[in-house]
Amino acid sequence: MEKFNLSKWAIDHPALTRYLMVVLMVLGMASYFQLGQDEDPPFTFRAMVVQTYWPGATAQQVAEQVTDKLERTLQEVPYADKIRSYSKPGESQIIFQIKDNSKPADVPNVWYSVRKKIGDIRYTLPQGVQGPFFNDDFGDVFGVIYALDAPGFTPAEVKKFADDVRQQLLRVKDVAKVQQFGVQDEKIFVEIPQKRLVQLGLDLNAVLGQLGQENAVENAGSIQTPVDVLQIRIEGQFETEEQLRAMPIRGSSGQQVKLGDIAKVQRGYIDPAVVKVHHQGKSVIALGVSMAKGGDIIALGKALEAATARIEKILPVGVKLEQVQDQPKAVAKSVGEFVHTLIEAVLIVLVVSFVALGLHKGGRYGWYVDVRPGLVVAITIPLVLAMTFLAMNYWDIGLHKISLGSLIIALGLLVDDAIIAVEMMVRKMEEGYDRVRAATFAYEVTAMPMLTGTLITAAGFLPIGMAKSTVGEYTFAIFAVTVIALVLSWWVSVYFVPYLGTLLLQVKPHGEHGSEHELFNGPFYKHFRTAVTWCVEYRWKAIGITMLLFALGLVGMGRVQQQFFPDSARPEILVDLWFPEGTSFKENEAVTKAVEQKLLQEQGVQTVSTWIGSGAPRFYLPLDQVFPQSNVSQIIVVPDDLKRRETLRLAWPAMLAKEFPEARARVKLLPNGPPVPYPVQFRVVGPDPKVLRVRADEVKAVMRANTATRGTNDNWNENVKAISLDVDQAKARNLGVTSQSIAQAVRTLLVGSTVEQFREDNKLIDIVLRQPLDERDAITDLGNAYVPTSSGRMIPLTQIAKLNFTWEPGVMWREGREYAITVQSDIIEGLQGATVTKQLLPELKQLEAKWINTDAPNYRIEVAGAVEESSKGSSSISAGMPVMLFITFTLLMLQLQSFSRSVLVFLTGPLGLAGVAGALIALNRPFGFVALLGVIALMGMIQRNSVILIDQIEQDRANGVPAWEAIVESAVRRLRPIVLTAAAAVLAMIPLTRSVFWGPMAVAIMGGLIVATVLTLLALPAMYAAWFKVEKPSKMAS
Repeated sequence: MEKFNLSKWAIDHPALTRYLMVVLMVLGMASYFQLGQDEDPPFTFRAMVVQTYWPGATAQQVAEQVTDKLERTLQEVPYADKIRSYSKPGESQIIFQIKDNSKPADVPNVWYSVRKKIGDIRYTLPQGVQGPFFNDDFGDVFGVIYALDAPGFTPAEVKKFADDVRQQLLRVKDVAKVQQFGVQDEKIFVEIPQKRLVQLGLDLNAVLGQLGQENAVENAGSIQTPVDVLQIRIEGQFETEEQLRAMPIRGSSGQQVKLGDIAKVQRGYIDPAVVKVHHQGKSVIALGVSMAKGGDIIALGKALEAATARIEKILPVGVKLEQVQDQPKAVAKSVGEFVHTLIEAVLIVLVVSFVALGLHKGGRYGWYVDVRPGLVVAITIPLVLAMTFLAMNYWDIGLHKISLGSLIIALGLLVDDAIIAVEMMVRKMEEGYDRVRAATFAYEVTAMPMLTGTLITAAGFLPIGMAKSTVGEYTFAIFAVTVIALVLSWWVSVYFVPYLGTLLLQVKPHGEHGSEHELFNGPFYKHFRTAVTWCVEYRWKAIGITMLLFALGLVGMGRVQQQFFPDSARPEILVDLWFPEGTSFKENEAVTKAVEQKLLQEQGVQTVSTWIGSGAPRFYLPLDQVFPQSNVSQIIVVPDDLKRRETLRLAWPAMLAKEFPEARARVKLLPNGPPVPYPVQFRVVGPDPKVLRVRADEVKAVMRANTATRGTNDNWNENVKAISLDVDQAKARNLGVTSQSIAQAVRTLLVGSTVEQFREDNKLIDIVLRQPLDERDAITDLGNAYVPTSSGRMIPLTQIAKLNFTWEPGVMWREGREYAITVQSDIIEGLQGATVTKQLLPELKQLEAKWINTDAPNYRIEVAGAVEESSKGSSSISAGMPVMLFITFTLLMLQLQSFSRSVLVFLTGPLGLAGVAGALIALNRPFGFVALLGVIALMGMIQRNSVILIDQIEQDRANGVPAWEAIVESAVRRLRPIVLTAAAAVLAMIPLTRSVFWGPMAVAIMGGLIVATVLTLLALPAMYAAWFKVEKPSKMAS
């Protein structure tokens, strides 16, 4: 019985073949417009923040009594990975990360488990602790941010406008969330001078109590009449400030005064402010818009444009809604660039196919191009792409920078099968076969080796698909898109290509009796045959040269700079301003405003947006977020273009250091891939905070001494100033004064005490009792504070307490329940974080060894930052390598049916290494995580060519050709398809080399494939001859 031949079947059923071709093309085109578009692929944030407040406690008390208990509980949560925390005076914040290999679907259950477990131990925390509060909405990307600028209106009025705008924006399709930033809460301040209270013999606590009783909402019951139920309402709650001023206060001797007579009652805003937002130097409220999952960001951008145009018409005159962040524009630009690159790559591949498959001697100019073979390949490209879009739509893979880059990589590979099939058909028709016979013969000879080759290339991408890590999830589309495109391209080349070939190809046979040898007797083939014969004859020399090249490749890879992910090609520049720990918000605001004005005056700057007291919200998926703290500000600058961005980025660090020495300024770009705070980071871990501080300073000194580092600092910052009140307990007891009443009196004096809440519409406004500013703006005022005694009299605080100045830690970071100081630095231009880390490591390890011989040996140095993240990503990729190798080898065994031949093909996999290293060094590109993926996939591409060559040798030998001749002639015959497919893959990647993200990968694959193709054609025949001990025919005869 004859074997089933798919190509023959396709030619025999032309109507069905044509129908499928048209339908798949149309469906694919339709799918392309259905695909969601976004900047980055969706990936799950596996981090949660647990915040707790304990007013009055020192950083160390918070760390020991609050943070440690919470961390111990978090260690028991499923998938718990990293537990990082900082404790500040009165505040604890834990960043809890779960393992990268946790399934995205399990993450919400883990967060539920965190809430439950911490809820169970809440009663063990000290009294007075507020919280814990949880935040797990990390993945919200506010891709579109608006600034609401309303000059001349009060913050409360602006907040009202912002609420209205938010309401309107939420109605837009695909808007998931609209969040406001920079809102200042309203307060009502009741300012009572201390001296006035003392004169009246009034106790502050009494005033607090009376205010609370007056404003309470209490249930007074109801009257049951025969017909109705009447609720009883007690009036008298404060509804206006006038009512508050008119409230009678009873003194200790029974006299009554109105609150307005002894106090100043006024509306104000939270003091000190929390987070403020500026845009172009003006104070604004920012509105962040995040998109629903799976939405199309470009469509959302258009819908928001229409909505904001409508909203602006109904806003009061002078109120403007300006766009601060425009992700739809950035995505449209990047998708446009990628589509442009894709078209360029398609054109390059078409030129390669037309010239290589159709170039013939003859014609008027000595050469002519027969466009028909190229045309067959040309039709397959849109067909495979259309089918790939269809599959992407089915599996929910949107268009983003990862999937679009993968399409371009796949493009160079997906024409390989079509080129091989067309080349075989053309050759057979030149030998005199008719079209149908040539088409079916191509299937018989090449279909299975081609399938094996395609699956081996696809297997090269398998480690990416199997990687259980954040970077694995982020780059998963590389695996999905390339594998889909490759498998589809094989099916197209055995089903549609033969049919198209019978329609389009017209090749005149080369003479009636010409053997196929004559085709390969041109001058070029003669030279190549000589080269192959030399390699086979002097096989050990050829193998020696190959081994030398491989060794050079290994040495070269050691010279290439390592990198995790490159910086983004987005134009934004981020300027972080860090002030000493304990800096007041007012000081932070004053300096930040000055920096902002300076940056606004720079040439080539379009917009400047500032976040005071916090970092910007996540407007870009891989942003490294800065949490709200009073000593930090972040400025986002949008320059005119990328060229201007580079000029400013290089000029600003020196300018900021010179003009604003009071702040630690850091200029950085947006990252690509998972965020890492600093390129070089080392963590010093140990039990005692005081010793740890000294150890970290030693590490800092080593890092500062290295010429490649810049701006070395650590995350514990400076100690902060504090005032301790030493209370004479005996005296205090005699007077009936408790530590609690002292704390309360001092707090009301300096900060104010919230006594009640003022209810207005749907708002609750705190009523804060405090002293006038002139009684609380100097340290000496503390000595003048009065505290109540048990008899109701007020006495000066200095009678029972002494004021002392002290220093205490401002912030204490911990890692996995141990104190840990992270020493970090930026690096000079032209170097990579991994290179500098490698330079510093030996010296730091020596330092660590010295510590072991001291009386405090339990201190260690760990590598953190980009290197730590990169190794996590790489190890998750390596985990898939054994499976990849197993599948590759199994496919080889299935195709070649011989262990030794499979090993031979297998060994050609790493041959491209010299090309990879050479290309990266020559073009000065770093070897990053994406390039690593390229090198792994490269092995599959190289082995694919080797399979085709070895399979040809075996077929020839099976047909009775002597071994020596089979080796040489197979290399000569397979030269054209092997070089063509390699050329298509290499040349299709030229447009990708311009990309910051994909460039290193494209360069690595191009270099590796060129070298490996040459070695496959010359060294593989030599290796085959050496392995199977093939002798030269003349020797055998003698």
